[in-house]
Amino acid sequence: MDFNILTTVMRSLALKAGDAIMQVYALENLGARAKADQSPVTFADEAADAVICAGLRANFGSVPLITEEQLDSHGLSASTFLIVDPLDGTKEFVQRRGDFTVNIAYVEHGVPVRGVVYAPAKDRLFYTLADGTSVEEIGPFDKNCTGVTRVLKVAVADNGALRITASKSHRDVATDTYIEKYKVANMKSAGSSLKFCLVATGEVDLYPRLGRTMEWDTAAGDAILRGAGGRVVDFDSHQDLAYGKPAWRNPFFIALSPTVDLKV
Repeated sequence: MDFNILTTVMRSLALKAGDAIMQVYALENLGARAKADQSPVTFADEAADAVICAGLRANFGSVPLITEEQLDSHGLSASTFLIVDPLDGTKEFVQRRGDFTVNIAYVEHGVPVRGVVYAPAKDRLFYTLADGTSVEEIGPFDKNCTGVTRVLKVAVADNGALRITASKSHRDVATDTYIEKYKVANMKSAGSSLKFCLVATGEVDLYPRLGRTMEWDTAAGDAILRGAGGRVVDFDSHQDLAYGKPAWRNPFFIALSPTVDLKV
C-alpha cells in the first residue's frame, strides 16, 4: 500500500462524504428508519457510503472493502482490508446534536494502521499521515489541498485527577460502575468516534466502552489514537484490540493514554 496516496484519498473522500451528509442534515426529512438489526440508518448514511466506496474501489480495487451499509461485504474474511462507517453516530445525527463522524480506515494484518475521522458539523478533521503519525487539520478544508495541521499526542495522565469521556447515547450502569474505580476530575460526554480523537488530542485520558460495537465503529479512531501514542485495549485482557474478527464484532474495550493506571 502506498500510504501517501492512501492518506490523500481517504482525506478527500471523508470531506466529500461530509458534504453529502450535511446536505441531508439541512433537510426536514432525514429518511430515518430502522435496519434489520434495529440500528438506525438515514439518507445521509447511504449517500456518504456511496461516495466513499466509489472512491476507494476506484483507487484500491484489489483491497477488500468492509462497510456498515453494504451487507454483501460482511461475509468477507480478511486480515488486511479497508473498513468504513460512513456516518458514525446516526442517533446524534437524527437528534441533530452534531456529534457524528465519517470514518475510513485501513487495517493491515489485523492492526488499524491508517485512518481518518471527520466531524462535519463540528469542523474537526483528524487523520494519520503517511508515516503513521496523527494530526488534526485546522479548517476551512480544501478537498484538493492539505491545510495547516497540528501533530496529536496523548496527554500524560494524572491518575489522581483523570479526565474521562463516555458515550452520550450508550451510557449505562456498567460504564458508570467502571468509571467509579478511578479518581475523576472531569467527565465529558461525546458521541461517535470523536471520543477516540479526544483521547488522541490529549483533551481526555480515558474512554471505556462496555457495549456493542463493530469494527467499522472503531477502526479509524483506533488508528488515529495509535498514531498519537495511545492504545485501544480489550476490556478483559488489556491486549490491543485486533481486527478481522468473526462478523467484525468488538469486545468491550478501553481507549486510553498509556500512562493511565488501568483498573480491572
